[in-house]
Amino acid sequence: MDEYSHFVDWDKMDVSAQSQDIKELTCTDFHELKQLARQGYWAKNHSLRAKVYHKLISNIPCRTVTPDANVYRDIVVKIIGKRNSSSLPLPEFVDNSLIPTYCLNAEGVGAVRKIILCIANQFPDISFCPALPSVIALLLHYSKDEAECFEQVCRILACNDPSKRLIDQTFLAFESSCMTFGDLVNKYCQAAHKLMVAVSEDVLEVYSDWQRWLFGELPMAYIARVFDVFLVEGYKVLYRVALALLKFFHKVRAGQPMESDSIQQDIRAFVRDIAKSVSPERLLEKAFAIRLFSRKEIQLLQMANEKALQQKGITVKQKRQNVHLAVHAENFKSEIVSVKEMRDIWSWIPERFALCQPLLLFTTLEHGCSLSRFYSHSEGHEPTLLLIKTTAKEVCGAYLSTDWSERRRGGNKLSFFGTGECFVFRLQPEVERYEWVIIKHPELASTGSETENHGEPASSTLSSSSIPSDRLSPFLAARHFNLPSKTASMFMAGSSECIIVGGGDGQALYLDADLNHGRTSHCNTFNNQPLCSESFQISILEVWGFRD
Repeated sequence: MDEYSHFVDWDKMDVSAQSQDIKELTCTDFHELKQLARQGYWAKNHSLRAKVYHKLISNIPCRTVTPDANVYRDIVVKIIGKRNSSSLPLPEFVDNSLIPTYCLNAEGVGAVRKIILCIANQFPDISFCPALPSVIALLLHYSKDEAECFEQVCRILACNDPSKRLIDQTFLAFESSCMTFGDLVNKYCQAAHKLMVAVSEDVLEVYSDWQRWLFGELPMAYIARVFDVFLVEGYKVLYRVALALLKFFHKVRAGQPMESDSIQQDIRAFVRDIAKSVSPERLLEKAFAIRLFSRKEIQLLQMANEKALQQKGITVKQKRQNVHLAVHAENFKSEIVSVKEMRDIWSWIPERFALCQPLLLFTTLEHGCSLSRFYSHSEGHEPTLLLIKTTAKEVCGAYLSTDWSERRRGGNKLSFFGTGECFVFRLQPEVERYEWVIIKHPELASTGSETENHGEPASSTLSSSSIPSDRLSPFLAARHFNLPSKTASMFMAGSSECIIVGGGDGQALYLDADLNHGRTSHCNTFNNQPLCSESFQISILEVWGFRD
């Protein structure tokens, strides 16, 4: 077909989808290039896609000494020699059982292994990179020879732009990305998340497959379209597509029995056979319809998750504890919720705190109904979990991201604080979670962050340097939002007279100083069911912290 066809088995490719009409791409403007990538402008011309990939990858800022094609020609004979590459063991940082072939011919399949081995020789700092075989196999389609493919992959790996994340190369980066994906699912795919919680003992184990869905299970035509946009827009595209895959899985399989004993296997099978239900165009359309957090917010979340893993000592691949079972039946006792209910709550909280064990800080049964004792036992802990059982057997509560000591910043004045990770919830009579109104309805706030349809992120007050290192959160305090009114930012407030949790235009809890009485406010605009009775008497109140 063309000079880039050396490794392609065209009998396995859909040649009818190829067009020879488009020969060149002269566009250099980022915004225009972004739109062309999303529209698949070069997707139907093999030669043009190869030239575009070469151009985009050659523009990646790299380390001064980055291995090139000449290095490959020098080392491949020394490393491989006359041996068959299929007989050589691959480095531990890739999954030997998952080497996609992507319609490559026999020479191409062998070339993937040779290039992996040469990269291992040149990048001794790579400790975990399961996406690498897929990237190599894909780029071989659009390379003149092995050496050119090697050089392009090396440029992706050697990118030294701190703001441009491309491929995870350590277990810490990979695992934190899985936690970040879990946090995003919790926000943007709540119906699918609810299904995962119901059928899986370890939700994070399911979400740890997210890169495998993309770089392993997705058919060639789909991952190529994803890669088109990835090279232009970066890592965030991968999160988008994985979220879209999960949404489609839930939509197609909702109400149907599982096809295997494992939800992981079911999702993998769905992604492999995605052509039966979703086209590449529809997948990308769904992905970019998600109003995702800005790049800066996602970066902060990733940093927070990395820090949580480092503090736990989880920096290399190991048999990870079952995070979903962090609430151990033998060590957990609450007078309000069961072990199963606490595990359900644990599935809602940010992944970095799901690594922790619940720790009872305060209970009215032991410490009495004193607001001052509530504060004294709760302060110094961040985050905390508030649980309330009413005399009418209703059970509700709140996940509170910020230390209650923050209330003192306003002096004697009742002032609000907390972040967008806060939420209130109801367990009895029915389970329901209500997110902070600003995050649930982002149209009410403007962070000055990236606009999805207008290219790169604009300038913003959001910066990691402005946040204490021990309190990293991508969903910052109200001062980081350009809010339409003061009340719209309500989430936590406390004084000597009362506690307020929630607010704005959503659900809110008001607790009196004696911790015996409470009331709720509710706006039907966003939530159909109230948190609990409009006025209620508290039977038991508990505050839980998070223990490493």
